Amino acid sequence: MSWKNDLSVLNENVTVFWFRRDLRLKDNAGLYHALKENSNVVPIFIFDTQILDELEDKADARVEFILTSVQALQKELREIGSSLVVLHGDPVQLFERMKVMLVYTNHDYEPYAISRDNAVAKILESRGGQLKTYKDQVIFDRHEVVKSDGKPYTVFTPYSKVWRAKLTPFYIRPYPTEKYATNLLKPGDLPVPSLKDIGFTETGRSFPPRVIPRGIIAKYDKTRDFPAIHGTTRLSVHLRFGTVSIRQLVRIAQKENQVWLNELIWREFYQMIMFHFPQVQHHSFRSVYDKIEWRNNEEEFAAWCDGRTGYPLVDAGMRELNETGFMHNRIRMVTASFLTKHLLIDWRWGEAYFGRKLLDYDLASNNGGWQWAAGTGSDAAPYFRVFNPSLQAKKFDPASEYIMQWVPEFLSEDYAKPIVQHEFARERALREYGKIKN
Repeated sequence: MSWKNDLSVLNENVTVFWFRRDLRLKDNAGLYHALKENSNVVPIFIFDTQILDELEDKADARVEFILTSVQALQKELREIGSSLVVLHGDPVQLFERMKVMLVYTNHDYEPYAISRDNAVAKILESRGGQLKTYKDQVIFDRHEVVKSDGKPYTVFTPYSKVWRAKLTPFYIRPYPTEKYATNLLKPGDLPVPSLKDIGFTETGRSFPPRVIPRGIIAKYDKTRDFPAIHGTTRLSVHLRFGTVSIRQLVRIAQKENQVWLNELIWREFYQMIMFHFPQVQHHSFRSVYDKIEWRNNEEEFAAWCDGRTGYPLVDAGMRELNETGFMHNRIRMVTASFLTKHLLIDWRWGEAYFGRKLLDYDLASNNGGWQWAAGTGSDAAPYFRVFNPSLQAKKFDPASEYIMQWVPEFLSEDYAKPIVQHEFARERALREYGKIKN
């Protein structure tokens, strides 16, 4: 069966559940409420052209991952006699064309998503309908972890203490969607588009399996800093698109590893920073740092992008990113620090490059991480902290295993000379940042 946008089933007699960053049937908050409260639920997914049209590279692994996840979702729905309606276009325009009155979905905290959802809500309200949204991709959202005066936290440590103190079994119990699966409508066996149908091509990339590696989680605090070993879970892409449940992961983290739990809390902290301070998408959280006089040398930026800086750990990280769409978290900090401090290139340049390349790209986490490294963020590292890539390599890749994998020529004459000397770059960065502080 060929694919095309088909709105025929989306009429005033059905209730819609709209999948977005929650591509799973089990333990899905919004889906649970839709099914529990209605007997005519049609699940839909929209390939949002407002987002997809901004992607320059039409061989984008993230789009391929989403399509793969949508196909898996469709397979599960077919097995229980239902089907997913998959659409392609501007969601606001599509909802204008639908006749539906009641739509369920889960919260999203990014600026574009908030404006899109507000527009969809107005369309539904204009015809006497409603958009109902639920918390699903975080444990605590919006105003649940705030100061005593109701203001949001801007420093991680006190935020995490309150987050942990507030956590009870109530917040991490699963939503039993399977109890109400019979309330899914059976609209017939509907097709899913191909990559070509939505204007993209295959990448040939492999994706981390949707498997929770409890053994890695148990040892995470001991292995997480060493990029040569498989010491991290690779679950970030599944968290990004909701193919796993955050509640399930937190339950496991509580039992297995508090350090890994802390990483999940960092993720929520950055989500809430983005929600409460949406200006950080384009500006420094600490606005004074928008005055930094970045050098923004395009040749040096290209060398950083390509992994040709002459600093093996930095180059290894960039080459891994370019080839696989993955970069180890320790290496993300080193490469980001190098770009902003050693080369004095605007963190927004690096953030945008990661945004194009990372399979697990998440606006809030990417933005938060880059501003942390640049010293411009809410919970920033001190501006005078400048990672020494050579010392980082000795400490976290002592046998050069990771470097050898990605920069095999690093000991030969063919390897690039350092683009800048560390001590010189450090002093230059301190001088420029110091001008802002003084």
